[in-house]
Amino acid sequence: MGRFHCGRRAFCRLVAGAAAASGLERLTLATPPAFALQYVLGSSMYGKTSLADLLPEVAKTGAPCVDLWSMPHGNQREQLDAMGQERFVALAASHQVRLGMTTRYDLGPFGLREEIPFVAKLGGRLIVTGSSGPKNVSGKEAKTAVAAFVEQMKPHLAVAEASNVTIAIENHANALVATPDSIRYLAELSASPRLGIALAPYHLPQDETLLARLIDDLGPKLSHFYAWQYGRGCMRPMPKPDELEQMPGRDKLDFRPLLAALRKIEYRGWTEIFMHPTPRGIPILPTVAEVTAEINRARSYLQDCLN
Repeated sequence: MGRFHCGRRAFCRLVAGAAAASGLERLTLATPPAFALQYVLGSSMYGKTSLADLLPEVAKTGAPCVDLWSMPHGNQREQLDAMGQERFVALAASHQVRLGMTTRYDLGPFGLREEIPFVAKLGGRLIVTGSSGPKNVSGKEAKTAVAAFVEQMKPHLAVAEASNVTIAIENHANALVATPDSIRYLAELSASPRLGIALAPYHLPQDETLLARLIDDLGPKLSHFYAWQYGRGCMRPMPKPDELEQMPGRDKLDFRPLLAALRKIEYRGWTEIFMHPTPRGIPILPTVAEVTAEINRARSYLQDCLN
């Protein structure tokens, strides 16, 4: 009788444990990991600040890695060349930072053959640049031109594939890849996973519905996202508060639909909080501490949007 009583209690514990485990399994299946933006810090936000002063700021902005810009927007990529790879890697490591990517509009999409293995060697995985071809074309002409551009990119993509680096084309104004349609054409026609889109809302209509739909359409071809709105633009001098309206949370663009779309496509690329100062090559604010604080204000806004 005692043996039966003990077995009965053990059986009850087993049943209860199985039920709890089953419930936990259902909960795990029903609750996917929380979506979060993965940040990279753009060096051009600090103008031509030295790498010695810039790299300590990276982790403060919630980013594990840095995007090194070249002239005229910044000169940190040139600074890396001047100091040498070993010294840069050691300096970055001392601040628990690494190179994530470079932005090379100066080289263009057909000038990256040396930059690709360079970025890969330092642990980076992305290079952003512009497109090449006829500007401001639309319809069938745009699709034909984008197809020709993709064909021209194939030798460069072979290098990128060998190095496990992605080339992301930004939708820059007055370029071949500039409009929502031309962006979609590039996504549709580029079979290589190493050719993607660096989406800059600044250069597109400030329409949350349009932008969210575009993100949804791009899906896995979206390789980089600029948290950047138009505000009052960046092509002329203006009071600093007006210039800062390019930053998330400072003007009318509601980032909530955009971030909802990023969540929907399970975006795992980097987000770069961004703006351009006028003239190019200066910090967005006078001191390093002020720049970092402004980036963190924007990051807090984006987190509120996600919540």
